Amino acid sequence: MAAKSTKRSKTREKLMQMLFQMEIQADFTDEAKAAFKEAHLEEGSDEAYFDAAFSAYIAHNNEIDDTIEEYSKGWKIERLAKVDLSVLRLCLAEILYLNDEQIPPSASISEAVRIAKAYGSDDSGKFVNGILGRVYRDRFAPKEDK
Repeated sequence: MAAKSTKRSKTREKLMQMLFQMEIQADFTDEAKAAFKEAHLEEGSDEAYFDAAFSAYIAHNNEIDDTIEEYSKGWKIERLAKVDLSVLRLCLAEILYLNDEQIPPSASISEAVRIAKAYGSDDSGKFVNGILGRVYRDRFAPKEDK
């Protein structure tokens, strides 16, 4: 299981990088995805996860961005750091729309925080954790835990 987890973690990181690049270039097309995969996705990556998570984001990008704005307490999408935005988009696509029962939301959130700390600012991990923690409590936590 550790090998799959490591492979998934590396693939998740590449997917965040692609979402970041697409945001900067304002190009979320299949052609941009194919070019990124060819140039950056390593042999042995979890390509099925990569494609499924990206498809989940593309299919639900408006809902995901609305969720980010709702939970970021007054911050508009345009004002968010692009790394933080890319991490949030990936994690929310995964936990809200991917429907992979092998990935618990808590694992997705932990990975998102790890990636935000690695690629973002000093405050990125806390910011991402705060937003995703509120989404988790509202949508996944048992009612008595709220």
